[in-house]
Amino acid sequence: MDLRTTYLGLPLKNPLIPSSSPLSQRLEDIRRLEDAGAAAIVMFSIFEEQIRHDAEALEYLLTAGSESYAEALSYFPAADEYRVGTERYLELIRSAVEATEVPIIGSINGLSPEGWRDYASQIESAGAAAIELNAYYIATDPHRSGAEIEQRYLDVLRTVKAAVRIPVAMKLSPFFSSTAHMARRLSDAGADGLVLFNRFYQPDFDLDEMEVLSDLQLSMPQEMRLPLRWIALLHGRVPCSLAGTTGVHSGRDVAKYVLAGADAVMVCSALLKNGIGHLGVMLNEFQEWMKTKEYESVSEMKGAMSQKNVANPAAFERANYIKILEDYKGRYTNI
Repeated sequence: MDLRTTYLGLPLKNPLIPSSSPLSQRLEDIRRLEDAGAAAIVMFSIFEEQIRHDAEALEYLLTAGSESYAEALSYFPAADEYRVGTERYLELIRSAVEATEVPIIGSINGLSPEGWRDYASQIESAGAAAIELNAYYIATDPHRSGAEIEQRYLDVLRTVKAAVRIPVAMKLSPFFSSTAHMARRLSDAGADGLVLFNRFYQPDFDLDEMEVLSDLQLSMPQEMRLPLRWIALLHGRVPCSLAGTTGVHSGRDVAKYVLAGADAVMVCSALLKNGIGHLGVMLNEFQEWMKTKEYESVSEMKGAMSQKNVANPAAFERANYIKILEDYKGRYTNI
């Protein structure tokens, strides 16, 4: 059975990739992910705010006391004490590249072009095989149009693409007014891959303490339906790679994304919940499903249930929505 696939032009031994998460913060865990079957590993994200903060902190340390006598400069910390956090991120990438045989993908989280060009180059120099732009922008300004928001994504992508030669993937929000058109624009702007979708963390209210809660809720399997639909719609219609993420908890979930047309399937919540070893369980389930359905390779099954290949393409569009409501209405009236 041939599990090989290609993502961002990178040959992978199988479609499973641990997505950006705390599981890649330690070298020993990165090794464990590879041992469990990971075909590539997306590093935890370095945030735009961190890059700016570290740069400002370093600037302060380097300029503080610049008007003082030379003897007074002894209060400066040793170099290793003011080495910025972003440098530690780069060091971890270097170590991971040396310690593993799978592609290591750097991740930047933010949405403004400023300062990203140089840092993307440093990630490339550290040995990363690719970069994922984990775009996280909440459009809260009522005076900004959808076109302006889309342009910000495109500007960031073009800035990073101009700075590096390695592949660049854009992790997308599901909230564009025309997802298909935006996917095409990003592909035309040079995106080597699209990751569908970024899962924004939503606040909740504590009614007893009257406070806004910001807690992490892991994904549920049913959440995969939105990205599954869009991968099935985009497969064969954009020339770049497609990766599915969100709601991946079993090998059968992996199979669904590949059948929709995903080149790679990213997993996070299932590993945070069940441990790194669950990656191997999912991979085995995926292989068993392929064997049951007599698929000999991932390439054979990829996109088999995308919109352009299924017998009923309307199942992904408005006509099916109407049909579902009518069927449900019929069942309800018979109760």
